[in-house]
Amino acid sequence: MFGPALSNAGVTFRLWAPKHERVSLKIEGSELRDMQAVDEGWHQCEVAGAGAGTLYSFVVPDGLEVPDPGSRFQPQDVHGPSEVIDPAAYHWETESWQGRPWEEIVLYELHLGSFTEKGGFRAAIERLDHLKALGVTGIQIMPISDFPGGYNWGYDGVLPYAPDSSYGRPEDLMALVDAAHARGICVFLDVVYNHFGPDGNYMPNYAPLFTEHHKTPWGNGINYDGEGSKPVREFAIQNAIYWITEFQLDGLRLDAVHAIKDDSEEHLLHELARRVREVAGSRHVHLVVENEDNNSDLLMRNEAGKASLFTAQWNDDVHHVLHIAATEETFGYYADYADDAGKVGRALAEGFVFQGEHMPYRGEERGKPSADLPPTAFISFIQNHDQIGNRALGDRMITYRPVEAIKAVTALYLLAPQIPMLFMGEEWGATEPFPYFCDFNEDLNEKVRKGRREELSRLPGFDADDLLDPTARSTFESAKLDWSKLNNAACAEVLDFYKTLLDIRHRDIVPLLKGVGGKSGRFRSQGNAIAVDWLLAGGAQLHLLANLSQEPASVGAQAPGTENIFSLGGVSGDILAPWSVIWSISRA
Repeated sequence: MFGPALSNAGVTFRLWAPKHERVSLKIEGSELRDMQAVDEGWHQCEVAGAGAGTLYSFVVPDGLEVPDPGSRFQPQDVHGPSEVIDPAAYHWETESWQGRPWEEIVLYELHLGSFTEKGGFRAAIERLDHLKALGVTGIQIMPISDFPGGYNWGYDGVLPYAPDSSYGRPEDLMALVDAAHARGICVFLDVVYNHFGPDGNYMPNYAPLFTEHHKTPWGNGINYDGEGSKPVREFAIQNAIYWITEFQLDGLRLDAVHAIKDDSEEHLLHELARRVREVAGSRHVHLVVENEDNNSDLLMRNEAGKASLFTAQWNDDVHHVLHIAATEETFGYYADYADDAGKVGRALAEGFVFQGEHMPYRGEERGKPSADLPPTAFISFIQNHDQIGNRALGDRMITYRPVEAIKAVTALYLLAPQIPMLFMGEEWGATEPFPYFCDFNEDLNEKVRKGRREELSRLPGFDADDLLDPTARSTFESAKLDWSKLNNAACAEVLDFYKTLLDIRHRDIVPLLKGVGGKSGRFRSQGNAIAVDWLLAGGAQLHLLANLSQEPASVGAQAPGTENIFSLGGVSGDILAPWSVIWSISRA
C-alpha cells in the first residue's frame, strides 16, 4: 500500500526506497525519526498519536527532504510536506450509487480551474444543475493529480494520489462526486500513467522509477517491466483502484496509452483493467483510453458483448473528418483525412478511418480493424482540450466558422450511436479560448515556451511573434468560461439546439444501443454527401443522410417507411441542401 495507513493507535508511514538502506521520517514540529527497513526496499515507521491533519515528509541520507509519493494531499504544493488524510471521515449521501450503463453516457469534458470563474471542486458543484438540464450524464475531468504551480492542464502531475490543492481538499472532490451522483451524473477522471511532470518528481532519487529500455516523448519510459518494476506497477494500478474506491468515481480515462511501454507477460494495461474491474464488482465502472495507435485489441468484447479490457476510446478519427468538413482546414495531421467524404462515413459506421492502411502524412501504417466493435466502443467529439489547445491561439471553432457548418457536424456526433463528448462551454457557443497553460519556475517556463513552439511548428500560427505565452497567468485566465453569456440571445439559441439534440438522443437513440454488436454500420458516399445506416437493438435501424458542404448534394433518396427524428437544412427529392442532416429510424 502506498501512502500512510491510519489506525486507532496512530499512523504507519511507509516509503519504498530501495536505493537507500536508511530513511528518516519528519513530522512537522518534532524531531526526525528513524524508519525501519523491511522487505523489498520498503521503510516504515509507526507513530502513535498521529492522525488526520499530520504534516510529514521523508528525509534520505543526503539530507534531501521529499514528500510521500503516495501523498493524499499537498497543502503547500509538490515541494512541501504531505498531509495525512482520513478518507473515511467523509459521509457519503449517495453511498448506494451504482453508476449508469455505458450506452446512457453523454460526456462533458471540463478543466476544473477554468470551468468556473472561481475554479475548483466546490465551484463546479454550482453548475451541475445546468449539465443535468442539458442532458449530460457524465463529466470527464481533466487530470487533477498534484502539479507544480497554481495552474496547469494537469498532464504535468507528479503526485498521482493527491488532488491538486489549487482545486480544494480531497473531501471537496468527494463532495463534487457526491453532488454529481445525486443528479444522476457519473464522474470520470483523466489519469496519466505514461510519464511524470518535469518539476517535483522526487522518486528517481530513491527508487528505480524509470528505465533506459523504453523511450517516450518525455524521455526514458516508466519502469513497468524491468528490475524492481513490481512496486512501480503496483503504484499505478493501486492509484487507479484508489480513485474508483475511495472517491467512488465511475471510470477513468487513461492518457496516451500508446506511450506506456511494457514487455511483461501481462501488459500493465491488461492487469490494470482486470484488477479495477474485479474491485468494481457489480458497479457500472467504465475504462476509457486515448490511443494514438488505434489498437482495437484493447477494446475487444467477450462472448456476452461486454468489454474485456477497456470500454471505449477517444476517437480522433471522427474528430478529424468532422473538423475538416466544418472548417476545410487540411494542415498538419488533418492532411491524411482530407478530400473524401467517405472517410466521414467510415468513421461513423466502423470507428477508425485507418484500419491498418498507410497514412501519407504520418508516413506509416496506423490502426487495426475496428468494424467488429460496437459503435459504443468509440467516443466522438468535435472539440476537446487537445484539439482546441493545439491551435496557436487556442481558439474554438465557433470563432472562425459559420454556425450552419458547426450545427451540421454537431447534429452528426450528438445523435450517432457512438458515445458523444462535449467540451465545456461548447453547448452555448462559448468563445473563450482554451490555450495550453502551465506555471513552472522561470527556467522550465522558458523551456516550455521554446519547446511548444518547436513541437507544433508544423501547425499554422506557432511562428508568430505574438504567440501566447503558455506560462503567463493571463493565458490561464483567458480560458475561464464566462457563464453570464448564457443570458445572451445567440448563446441561448445554441444552448437550445444542443438540448434539443440530447433530448432526442436520450429518447430515441439510447434505448436502441443496449447490446448492439459489431458490424452494425454500413455507409456510402457521393461527393460531399454521405449515408450511414446502423442495425441496432431489436432489429431497429438508424439512418443518416448528410450533406457537409456549401453546395447541394445527393447520395440517394431516403429509405421508405422511416420515421424522421431530426432534420436540419432541407431536402428536395433526393437533393440535400447545404449543411443538411436528416436522422430517421426504421423500427422492426
